[in-house]
Amino acid sequence: MSDASPAGARARLPLWRAAWVIARRDFTAILLSKAFLFFLVGPLFFIGISGAAGALSAQAVGSVDSPRLAVALPPAEGRAFAAAHAGLDALLNLPEIEVVEAGEASDAARLLADDARNFGAVLGGTLAAPRLTGTAERIESWSGRVALLAAEAQGGAAAGYPAVALEPTAATVASKRSANAATATAGLTLLFLLTMLLAGMVMSNLVEEKGNKIIEILAAAIPMDAVFFGKLFAMLAVSFVGIAIWGSAAGAIVVATGVLDDFSPPAVGWPAFAALFLAYFAMAYLLIGSIFLTIGSMAPTVRDVQTMSMPATILQLLVFFLASFAMTDIGSPVELAAVAFPLSSPYAMVARAAQEPALWPHLVALAWQVLSVVVFVRFGARLFRRRVMKSGPAPAKPGRGWRALFARR
Repeated sequence: MSDASPAGARARLPLWRAAWVIARRDFTAILLSKAFLFFLVGPLFFIGISGAAGALSAQAVGSVDSPRLAVALPPAEGRAFAAAHAGLDALLNLPEIEVVEAGEASDAARLLADDARNFGAVLGGTLAAPRLTGTAERIESWSGRVALLAAEAQGGAAAGYPAVALEPTAATVASKRSANAATATAGLTLLFLLTMLLAGMVMSNLVEEKGNKIIEILAAAIPMDAVFFGKLFAMLAVSFVGIAIWGSAAGAIVVATGVLDDFSPPAVGWPAFAALFLAYFAMAYLLIGSIFLTIGSMAPTVRDVQTMSMPATILQLLVFFLASFAMTDIGSPVELAAVAFPLSSPYAMVARAAQEPALWPHLVALAWQVLSVVVFVRFGARLFRRRVMKSGPAPAKPGRGWRALFARR
């Protein structure tokens, strides 16, 4: 009789200690199971998906603002060049141009470093002797089009195509922006694939224990919030074990092949980017995992889980596409909305880390995501108590607002 008394209820384990007990129990059981070996081998089948993700990355990088050509010719020649560009732009794939003061050609480095103007190269000299300054790859690809436009501005091809002098520089804002966009999309895609692969584990685990009535025993002994938090963090720990093993194998391949050299260093640097990536993976996993956990707690059978989880899977895809679109314009209303929406926030912030060097927004975003995880788990536990757990005395009439949401149940 003492267990049913208020004193017995107060003797239950505190929330976080109970969550630790559940997490340790689930983590040990999964890690020592034979199925865990198949779990580690499974991601090899996702190599094919990486090819499709690469195509999406190329599309996203292509959608970044196109670099422009700064035309720093004498005034009359600059106007003639712009007129030739307007006439041929509909027929040829020409870069956008902006006519600037002729004297600015002597300070091409300043023009190329201007973030707001996004210049990929600077055209100086004269129409008869044009001089193109920019990264080697950029000016080589643009030299033929510049020669054509210069000839057209001088009266047509009959005047002959001038030789374009190439003056390569180390890098430009436009080239750095494109390279960082590629790194951002690669990180965002990897985060999405890992979350899709690993987050669904929490559902099957909960449905199995629900079918065996184990979940009801746990709910009677400890707070339901602790059960949810414990299972989420246990599966997150299992996921980190898998990531450590896969990451070690991938790291060996990267070192042996030098694949990482093809990616531009992220704006925050590789060490900070790796740390932020792991933090945002944890947040993305806990956020979508809390939704899957709620679905698993409401589904009576494993078959029902597949049907009920479909909207959550579609939502995850939509979140990925939103973040992929938002990363092309950092600071825009769409990108800020993707950062603010909890489910897309980890993806949007990974992309931002690759393109913006500031670190303080990540502290704010992580704090917001932690709060969102707590709200999601509390809501899921409360819903499970109300809709599924029918045994025991009727719960007291709940309060309203935040007090009701965070009440111990």
